[in-house]
This record gives sequence, structure tokens and C-alpha cells, in this order.
Amino acid sequence: MYMINVKAFIKREQAMEMGKEDCRINVLEFRDDEATDYAILSHRWTSTEVGYKEMIKLAKMKEHGQKAVRTRDGYRKILASCEQAKRDGYEWLWVDTCCIDKRSSAELSEAINSMYRWYANSKVCYAYLHDIISTSFPTEVNNKKYPNSNGWPEWFSRGWTLQEMIAPSNVQFFNKHWQLIGDKQMHACTLEQITSVPGYILTRGLSSDRPCVAQIMSWAANRKTTRVEDRAYSLLGLLDVNMPMLYGEGKKAFQRLQLEIIRTSNDQSIFAWGFESAKKELILNHGKETEDSRRGRRIGRSGSILADDPSFFRDCGYMRLKDRNYFIQTIKALNLIREEELRSIDEDQLDVFPITNRGIQMGVFLSPYAGSDSTFQAWLPCEYLGSPVRILLVLRNSNYYRYYEMKNRQGDYPTSGTLQFRQVYLKYQDTHPDVAFEIDDSAIIENGFTHCSTYPSEPPGNPFTLTNTDPSCIKVYTHDRDGCRLGVGVGQYFGQHWIHVVCEEPADGYSLEKYAEEEYYNMLVNASEHAQSMAEVYSRFFLPGEHQCWIKYTCLPGLTWTVRTSCVEWESSYGVRIEILRYPYNGPDRWTSIKVEGGRFFLVQMR
Repeated sequence: MYMINVKAFIKREQAMEMGKEDCRINVLEFRDDEATDYAILSHRWTSTEVGYKEMIKLAKMKEHGQKAVRTRDGYRKILASCEQAKRDGYEWLWVDTCCIDKRSSAELSEAINSMYRWYANSKVCYAYLHDIISTSFPTEVNNKKYPNSNGWPEWFSRGWTLQEMIAPSNVQFFNKHWQLIGDKQMHACTLEQITSVPGYILTRGLSSDRPCVAQIMSWAANRKTTRVEDRAYSLLGLLDVNMPMLYGEGKKAFQRLQLEIIRTSNDQSIFAWGFESAKKELILNHGKETEDSRRGRRIGRSGSILADDPSFFRDCGYMRLKDRNYFIQTIKALNLIREEELRSIDEDQLDVFPITNRGIQMGVFLSPYAGSDSTFQAWLPCEYLGSPVRILLVLRNSNYYRYYEMKNRQGDYPTSGTLQFRQVYLKYQDTHPDVAFEIDDSAIIENGFTHCSTYPSEPPGNPFTLTNTDPSCIKVYTHDRDGCRLGVGVGQYFGQHWIHVVCEEPADGYSLEKYAEEEYYNMLVNASEHAQSMAEVYSRFFLPGEHQCWIKYTCLPGLTWTVRTSCVEWESSYGVRIEILRYPYNGPDRWTSIKVEGGRFFLVQMR
């Protein structure tokens, strides 16, 4: 690694200050980090940083060029670091801005893969907190002073500074004027409050009692990086993996990171993002019921078994792995599976999960959801404050996909109460397109219905697009005179659109908002069946490229009225029209379809 020769740097700076030129002074030299005592800088990058090329050529620049570089904050920061290192007796200093030749992709990749080790091997790390003016370390949230970094100095919100705080044993904090305001050991309790990194990790390091993957990911959940790829690359050392850098790959970098972890570890907590736990809500809300807990929490999205980015692990700070034998004993104690089936499970079926072209192959304990043939709870060998951890999977085309957490008014959807052990393939590549909808409800509004609730509560607009992150939406209407409730849900299920209508007579003491929420999750549980019922009609009657219209009739309870739901595919979106027919319908409750010659008349009514 290249390091700054502290004495040479200060000598060259003094020469330039006096107007002298000495091009023979070499300020960057290659050193072995294992055999060198050196200081290292941790800081928040700005637009004024000085790079490797400028540092090498600075002495050869003309006077006005030198002055332009030497007056930049990035250069003054390096100079102040060298002066501090000299006072502390260190001859060598490493600074990431100028000690890596980023023109070389090989050197950049080596540096990123080695960076955790470089910080760990340093004798002291200078953490420069450029936005602290006071001479004391911050101990309380101050959103007024630090509005863009969660109420704390910006250094604590950046992706790369997480490993730069954890790896070195000696971290010293400096304010804007390079005044020492404390060290990591002194402020371990406050640092734990700010960063969620446990105090014992801060004082003794990762090797003392290495946390599971999900917990380490949770520390990075709220951190930011300038480049999307760096959200993954900045975690390499913390997770003890190596991989090549491919700037330009975007979010795929985080997927590659997870796959590398799976290749080198049997830590199943990597699948525990968005998990279900009886104690999860309690700890997240400090024992208090909140609006979020009443409404139920949704995980980040459905589809891939892998998370999109570290924010998906936000709630995993208390995650722990279970020993295999302890996990089996827990399953046995719950009496959810036959003992002879437990004895037949081979150790490799639980501990080994290879990556194949079909997906990640893994043995899991599954419990089917009541009322659904395709939705399951999968039990992981993890615990959250002593409570079992489960994730939701859905079976589609012989593969299993990650699915949403779902709750009804009692707080959960019932499962069969039994477990079955299966070898499954977990998909980790999303190939499902978003689905756009436009709903025309003018016909039912004209017939005395009022739109009174939408779930999720955020208005989706019209038209609106449903994605793997927001897979469905339900709109609830009531009749102004009779109070009858009508719910119209639309959604996408792994690229296949679906529409479902529910009707209910008035119910005392049950709010419309709660009704919308419960029906939303009911529809998610049965999304496979809803999508399949429409897909069957499509595959049976239509050729690709033809316009098609789906029609379904639903009786309103207690009334001699019928709801007619129509859906037409138009270009890359779907139009949905809801109508009221003032006569009863005695036909089958299923979708039918007709061909539409151009679809013009139908679309004119909706648009």
C-alpha cells in the first residue's frame, strides 16, 4: 500500500510555502502494512479532495496551480493529519483520497478488498468530524444542527466510516479545528447509541464474539454512500469476504455480496430480513403500541430471497444464530413435527445451501398458511430475543420466492400448526415486470357509493404502478344509504396481474380503515389464487398481442345488486372499471373473457 511519508510531506509543504521548488522530495512510498507503524485517517469526503495524481505532481505545478490545490480543504485536512501524526511520533500516514491510484482498476479493487485490514493494522485512526465546532463530543441528537444525518455529525451516517470505526483498536475523534474530543473507548456508550453497534464490539473488536450476518447488516441499514455499489463494497471487511469491484453494476453489487457470503458461510440469518417474531414489535416500539404496529409491518418487497440493500436488515439488530442441535431441540419441543422425521434429517440438509442455476438449494421447515396452497412460513435457525424467527415464502412454478409479512385483525394469519421439512429452491433473481393500473370507479360513485379508505394509506394516484415493493392496493367504498362495504383490490403477483372484489354487510364497531387493512392482507395471502384465476382465462382463449377483456360478476350481500368488474389490457397497462347492475346475478363467481376488436369503446369509458 502507498503511504504518506509524514516528514517528507511536511518538508515539501514548508518549501512550497517559502516559494522554493524541490521536485526530489517523494511524499508517497510503498510500504507493508504488516511491518509498518502508521496512522490512518477516517473522514467524510467532499468535492475538494486531493487525489493521487495531484499529490504526486504538486511540486512540479506552477505557482498558481500549487496554490489552488494547497488552499483546498481536502489538502489542509491531509496536512493537519500529517502534523498530528508527527506529534504522535508516527512516520507514516495513510489517507484514502491520495494513497490509491484510482486510475488503476486493479489497484482500486485491491485497496477496497484490503481496506478493513489496513484500518485494523493501523496504530491509530484519526476520525475527523468536520461539522463539530465545539470542544466536546456530541451526546444527544440535534436535528437542527445535523438535519441531514439523523441528528448526529455526518461522519456517523456514511457507509465507509462504519468499518473505519470498528476495525482500528485506537480511534481518536477530532473536531473541525483538529482539537481532540475523545476516543472510541471513552465514548463507547454514546457510539453504541448513535450507531447501534454493541459496546463490546467497539471496545474488543469483531473477533471477540462475532455477530451474525443479519446483525452486522443492520448497522449499515441507515448509512449512505455516494455510489450505490459502495453500500456493498464498504461491508466486505466487516463480513470477511472478497470480491472484484464492478462500478456501474448498481444494486447488483449487494446481491453479489450476499452470494459471496453464502458461498463461504452457512449463516442463514442472511435470509432473515423482514422476519416475523412475536417480540419484534415490542422491542422496536419500546413496549408501546404504535400506529405502525396496529397497521402491521410489511417487509421491503416480494420476489428474491436476497435483500435489495442493507436497509432491509434495519430491524435485525437483536438477531442471533442458533446452534443446529439447539434449533432441532426447539422444533422438537414445540411438537410441530414427528420425531422420526426429525431423526431422518441429514446434517448437510440444514447446514449446506449451494447456489445453483435454479436458485439457492436449502432444507427448511415449512408451515402452510391456512386457506392457501402456496404460502408458507419458513423457520430459520435464528432467534430474536429468544423468539423463533420465520420468514414467508410462496411457491410458484416449482420454485420458492420471498413474500410479504401479513397480519389480520388478531395480529397474524394462522398456519396449519404442523411443520414439514422440504428441500427447496429459493429464487434470488427478480425478472418480474411492474404492472400499471387505472381504475375507473365513476359508475359506482354515481350509484350512491363513496370512496372512504385506501390501503396502503398513501394515495397511489391514478393511473398507478404496482411493483415488488408495493404489490397491491385496495380501495374501500360504502353505500351512502345501506352502509354495504365494497372492497376493490388490484395487484401484481410476480408479474401476473390480478383483481379481486369483496363485499360485506355493515359491521358494527369495525372501522373502515381496519377493514381495508385486513382485506389487503387477505388478498396478499391468496394472491396466487387470484392471479391464477385470471391467468387461466388468458391462456385458454387468447394469443399474445390480442386485446383481451376479463369480466366478473359479484353479488352485493343483502341487496339485489351486482358488481361488474371489467379489466382490459391496453399497451403496457390495465384498465379496471367497476359498475353496479341493479339486478341479482346467479351465475358462477369466476372470471370470463371476450375478445375486444381494438378495445376503443371500452377504453373511452374508462379514460
